[in-house]
Amino acid sequence: MSSQARSESVNILKNSTKSKGLKGLLHLLALLPLRTLHSIATLLGRLAAHYPQLSITQVTRINIQLCFPQLSNEAQEILVKQNLIETGKTFSELGALWLWPKDRVLGLVRQVSGEACLQQALQRGKGVVLLTPHLGAWEMAGLYASKHYPLTALYRPPKLSGLHDLIHSARERAGGRFVPTDKTGVRALYRALHQGQIAGILPDQVPNEAGSGIFAPFFGVPAYTMVLVSRLARKTGASVILTYAERLPEGQGFHIHFLPAPLDIAADNLEIAVRALNQGIEHCVQNCPTQYQWSYKRFKRRPEGEEAVY
Repeated sequence: MSSQARSESVNILKNSTKSKGLKGLLHLLALLPLRTLHSIATLLGRLAAHYPQLSITQVTRINIQLCFPQLSNEAQEILVKQNLIETGKTFSELGALWLWPKDRVLGLVRQVSGEACLQQALQRGKGVVLLTPHLGAWEMAGLYASKHYPLTALYRPPKLSGLHDLIHSARERAGGRFVPTDKTGVRALYRALHQGQIAGILPDQVPNEAGSGIFAPFFGVPAYTMVLVSRLARKTGASVILTYAERLPEGQGFHIHFLPAPLDIAADNLEIAVRALNQGIEHCVQNCPTQYQWSYKRFKRRPEGEEAVY
């Protein structure tokens, strides 16, 4: 066996072992009620806050310092600690959100606000681009939308390929269709919109493909932002709606929000359009800033000549 083949075999084995371990952990977590899961996450989040050398703590702190310079150091640190707790809840609740029967999961929705704007947009017959930022329980927001509406959404497979089937089937079990983040998937989004249906996108990931993004301010910081949303809206005439699932305290459940995105998202000028996209996401984040995914390296790609921030 060549060294390359041996290395590939070792990587496959590691992938399989990690995937099996994570699946086992998810199934164990799924045995617990949401309140208990969130209590465990609170303890872990508080613990992480005491270890500034952890990557998750470092990235969270950098992002909050960049995006909330108006806050005092003390206020920033409070937000860091609160966010680490919410990040823990995001991971702890995945077993429940992915593995519980869908009706049990959807039974955790305690309130829905602004849904009329989505229903009215669908009545126009030109489809809706539904944006779900990494805010609160985005898995819950996607499940709710796919249960009640015809949804086709982009799906980026996990780095651990052994988790693909579990995640993909969990997201599709309420009726939605999840397609790859490539040209085939984008064509599927256009078809859904032309049929008056919903195209779902997570709008705040750093685009990987060449020419798929431009820089626009996000909380005043240049962020490489996808242009796909603006192109979909402009070419199809579809409405653009934002949604997120706010996590309620003490494991009580979730509050689903729907709100119209800024109209400039469909502007011919891409810089104006992408700026409007980020403004819409900012508006959602400002409603519950502790629940945004500040642990994600949103600013890892910098404009030419700027130093790395992480």
